Amino acid sequence: MSITVNIYYSGKNGNARKFVEEMVSSGLVEKIRNEEGNERYEYFFPLDDEETVLLIDRWRDEEAIDFHHKTDMMKEIAALREKYKLRMRVERYVDKKEV
Repeated sequence: MSITVNIYYSGKNGNARKFVEEMVSSGLVEKIRNEEGNERYEYFFPLDDEETVLLIDRWRDEEAIDFHHKTDMMKEIAALREKYKLRMRVERYVDKKEV
């Protein structure tokens, strides 16, 4: 089973892109990608909305997500969201593999 979480970060004055740039430059993105159970962590920029960034975040299972949510990295991410005054919209998908 994999769990995919799509997170749309939206802001003003290019803040969503600045958020992503700081996530990358601070090393947070690389740390998350190296976490046990992380299968994908990528940002995308919609062509028709310059103030939004899409994060596609996929995890092996619920246990991996729960562990990630308890890390200090989550506090850093929350602080950056606050710094850039971003709103979030979240979609969650579960891919159940057939046995």
